[in-house]
Order: sequence, then C-alpha cells, then structure tokens
Amino acid sequence: METVAFRMTLKPGMREEYEKRHREIWPELADALRDAGIRDYRIFLDESTGHLFAIHQRTDTHTTNALPALPIMRKWWDYMAELMETQADNSPVVTPLVPVFHLP
Repeated sequence: METVAFRMTLKPGMREEYEKRHREIWPELADALRDAGIRDYRIFLDESTGHLFAIHQRTDTHTTNALPALPIMRKWWDYMAELMETQADNSPVVTPLVPVFHLP
C-alpha cells in the first residue's frame, strides 16, 4: 500500500459548507473512490491559511488515474468548485506533498 498526501486550498468562509458536504458524501462517490483502491482517506484544515491537507492509502492495484474520467467525480468537482481553488475544469488545485519523515 502506498501513502499519498497533497494540499488544496479552501476559499475563505467555506469551512462549514465544506465539512457539511463531506459529511454527506454521495455513496456513489465513496464507492468510486474505494473501487479505485483508495483507503483511509483523511482531510485536515490549517485554519490560519485555508490549506487542506489530504492523505490516503492506495492499493498496489489502484486505478486512481481513471477517477477524473468518471461522471460522478466530475459532478463532485462541479459541486465543490465554489468552495475551493480549482482548475478551469473545476478539478481542485492540488499540490503533491513529498514525504520527508515516517515513524513506523
């Protein structure tokens, strides 16, 4: 299993709505993420900057590269676009994070 971490940015004043939408994550989206091999997905917020820190595990046979082509993923991005910094296609602006320490 591989650990993946990345940073996104929440727009000011959008925390409550962001949390609400994730509490109510669509079952079809959760299934798509799991089917793609994503496990133990967590998102944390740095309240001082609005940066979202996301981390998850993905299986050795993951298909996460196919997620952007799924209609449910595109629909979620459109739904979330007003809350966070996005690309022109409404996908979140993502900055990969490089591992520098691990305490097993």
